[in-house]
Amino acid sequence: MSELMRAAAALLIGAGLLAGHGRAQTYPSQPVKLVVPFAPGGATDILARTIGQRLAERLGQPVVIENKPGAGTTIGNAAVAQAAPDGYTLLFAPTPFVITQVMYPKLPYDADKAFTPVTLLAVSPFILVAHPDVAAKSVSELVALAKSKPGALTFASAGNGTVPHLAGELFKLRTGVSLTHVPYKGGGPAITDLIGGQTQLMFATPIEVMQQVQAGRLKVLATTAPQRLPTMPDVPTIHESGYPGFEVYAFFGVLAPAGTPRAIVDKLAVELGKVVDVPDVKDKLAAQSAMVQLRAGDGFAAFLAAEKTKWDAVVKASGAKID
Repeated sequence: MSELMRAAAALLIGAGLLAGHGRAQTYPSQPVKLVVPFAPGGATDILARTIGQRLAERLGQPVVIENKPGAGTTIGNAAVAQAAPDGYTLLFAPTPFVITQVMYPKLPYDADKAFTPVTLLAVSPFILVAHPDVAAKSVSELVALAKSKPGALTFASAGNGTVPHLAGELFKLRTGVSLTHVPYKGGGPAITDLIGGQTQLMFATPIEVMQQVQAGRLKVLATTAPQRLPTMPDVPTIHESGYPGFEVYAFFGVLAPAGTPRAIVDKLAVELGKVVDVPDVKDKLAAQSAMVQLRAGDGFAAFLAAEKTKWDAVVKASGAKID
């Protein structure tokens, strides 16, 4: 490359950086849309609205929540994938963003190329709960019981392809036990039948079942977090129960369309990091037993890639399918 060409290339790069910086300086100059791929009123929607409200205060522009439910979150995901990459359309991305990539045979977007990771915000571990009649007080006792009666124990979930379903499949693979999956149309009916003894086990979020645990209708065997939860210091992790590396989370993060200027993505990541430090946002996260875990940009991209690899292996090994 000649000196003239090098100089020209340097000028172009410099101009691009300045333009991106300039856009970030004036961004946002209009309302920002935060797409939630679930119906209004659920836990994810409520959390997104709380975060959106606080983000609006920091950005000085309204953050409009747009609910686009359906098809395992792929309708909302597709809407953001196809949006202009200008920072004015964002995706509030929960765990199904990854699971759809390994469960759905065909998506209306290329998840690896259509999005720019902004930041991971929080993760929420699950707990393994059992009906009181199950003759096990620990993971090791459960594994021994399940191996003595292959396929006799059942685990409930909110449906095929949900995180509780795949958590159960991962547990089967890691422990070598045979459990029978019973899918329901939602977490509520699954928990009701678990309490009634129609099923024996379930991976659930603490907020879903702790009232029943405290009432003695269910018992907790372990948590899927890497360390014991501060709210349940006496509950061991599956990791420490003899299965290192067993970690299952629901997560919440924000994505932008691919091609969104880096300066805008970085600005959003910084502001969202400040948002989750606001007391009422912390309270909403705590209500879902979620822990703040900020990973911006490449860190979030690496997290998503690791989650996809984990669930892809589980789906292939177990043969799990969507309804």
